[in-house]
Amino acid sequence: MLFALLAVALLAGCGDDDESEDSGSETTVSLEDCTPDQLETQTAGKLTVATDSPAFPPYFVDDDPTNGKGFESAVAYAIAEQLGYAEADVEWVVEPFNSSYAPGPKDFDFDVNQISITPKRAEQVDFSSPYYVAEQAIVALKASEFADATSLDDFADATIGVQIGTTSQEAVDASIAPSTPPKVFDTSNDVVTALKNEQVDAVVVDVPTAYFLTAVQVPEGTTVGQFPAPGGDEWGALLEKGSPLTDCVSAAIDELNDSGELPALEKRWMSDVTNAPVLE
Repeated sequence: MLFALLAVALLAGCGDDDESEDSGSETTVSLEDCTPDQLETQTAGKLTVATDSPAFPPYFVDDDPTNGKGFESAVAYAIAEQLGYAEADVEWVVEPFNSSYAPGPKDFDFDVNQISITPKRAEQVDFSSPYYVAEQAIVALKASEFADATSLDDFADATIGVQIGTTSQEAVDASIAPSTPPKVFDTSNDVVTALKNEQVDAVVVDVPTAYFLTAVQVPEGTTVGQFPAPGGDEWGALLEKGSPLTDCVSAAIDELNDSGELPALEKRWMSDVTNAPVLE
């Protein structure tokens, strides 16, 4: 049951049926204007960061966002440092994925939880500049004839499973265009079950999800390769609509990108995730 819940969060984070164009914040605000004494946070002098529970690898380690280990934990603390907050001033709260982008007040300053930036969500919440762009991955059983595929064309006659309303569904239609329409499932657990029971030849998920799926849920599966999602699949920090912190969080992420710190964090925590061959 735990693994099923994790997969729901993972697959849901990859996107929805809106176009995945960048709806993140673009700002020229100076970090000099983004210090703890100037920021209107939930608690004065503190930075409250949200994510879902359980918090799983490669984004968090040991289900403990406070330890700074894992990609998103490390990114959150790096943002905090850019804004002048010490590690001890960062407080974590739980926010379920599906409620994170619902309209209304938030009890956190920003949320990091593999949340795709989409225009529809941006109508209800704010997004920072993106901190990660997720590729798509094809997962097949190791015993499958498709396990040794070397191109997207090799999947032209495959039956592919996807979760409804995700970026992955869009990617299959746009980049693979199989002769048989993909099988669409309501939940991520249904997608995993279909692969296990050989109801489909392969499934398409984002690359980090493929890592978790093959490491934990379907160890008899393999990540055949990766390919770009149409328009990209950008993840951003999520904030309350109209948050006075949005520009500052974006400025912090922009600085982390420009300095090379964000790419270094991605390499450290996501390198094992993103080493699948590229399929064209």
